Amino acid sequence: MVKVYKPGKVAIVLQGRQAGKKVVVIKQLDDGTKERPYPHAIVAGIERYPRKVTRRMGQKKLAHRSKVKPFIKVVNYSHLFPTRYALELEGLKGSVQSDTFKEPSQREDAKKTIKKLFEERYTGGKNKWFFTPLRF
Repeated sequence: MVKVYKPGKVAIVLQGRQAGKKVVVIKQLDDGTKERPYPHAIVAGIERYPRKVTRRMGQKKLAHRSKVKPFIKVVNYSHLFPTRYALELEGLKGSVQSDTFKEPSQREDAKKTIKKLFEERYTGGKNKWFFTPLRF
């Protein structure tokens, strides 16, 4: 079978609390694990997208509207929809591992690093499609 969900691939979550949100695959586990005996992926996504900004806005308002709220999650492949887009994720790979989900403090630290990386990428103007919410 062809591997669809490679690290860096952008997908859309279809089920659950984050349904309709865009995510980036950080690590794929095609064979599953002992705890999760189904194919799944560790993903990082955007829970709250940045808001629209215009030229008239001041620096303070612009900074506030450019904030991103991320989430990290382990998602079954059947609840993901792959897209043609991909993100380069040098910084994301090291921030989230399988054991990150065991301790809440580790999870929060991972979210903070992901938030920083996403906001950097957004303000840099890269991957514009990823930072716009789906319209349906």
